[in-house]
Amino acid sequence: MVVPLAMGWRHLLFENWPIDPDVMDAHLPDALAPDTYDGSAWLSVVPFTNVAVRPKGVPEAFGIRLPELNLRTYVTRDGVPSVYFFSLDAQGLTSVLGARVFQHLPYYYARISLECADGRVAFRSRRKHPGARPVHFEGRYWPTGEPFSAPEDPLAEFLVERYRFYTEAQDGSIRYSDVSHPPWTLYPAATEIETNTLLSAHGFAEPDTEPVCYYSPGLDVTASRSQQE
Repeated sequence: MVVPLAMGWRHLLFENWPIDPDVMDAHLPDALAPDTYDGSAWLSVVPFTNVAVRPKGVPEAFGIRLPELNLRTYVTRDGVPSVYFFSLDAQGLTSVLGARVFQHLPYYYARISLECADGRVAFRSRRKHPGARPVHFEGRYWPTGEPFSAPEDPLAEFLVERYRFYTEAQDGSIRYSDVSHPPWTLYPAATEIETNTLLSAHGFAEPDTEPVCYYSPGLDVTASRSQQE
């Protein structure tokens, strides 16, 4: 990352499955270890949209909107609980290329739409990145129940209250960035997912359990420069 970034994350679904830690470990770089909760590693699909993405200090009016679909898990390194991204599908071709070159993030170009109506979010994504495995995700999600602060729930805190993310660059190096934001406000979420090939495209078997799902209306975030371990 050339400069620190500021942005907003909006209309997020966190769709989470428990995974055998040994299975997860086989998908991770050697430098990272799976983080576990109740003896399981966790794999998460996160559709959302970025808003007002811009260099830190630049007014929001100059930011761009960038819908995304992420596949991620949870890792530790030197005792720091972190996120590891397997992939980040995004709508903007220029933004995808910039993130790959300057942020060393595994972004893939996709055609994405996110629409909100009647309290529900309709999200569609189809990967169009040259040479990449195809991915198709389509579904709806919405909040249910009462809002709560993620740190009040142990599993929710494990899954969302993380302030460092790791990626593996194309040269095999491990890179990280730190993020800063308030604690997450979450809702229990209901979903109607028609298609999701994101997991299988990255070598994961179809989960045999129902996901744990949370919705968040979002929050504002700053992210540091990408740094090499």
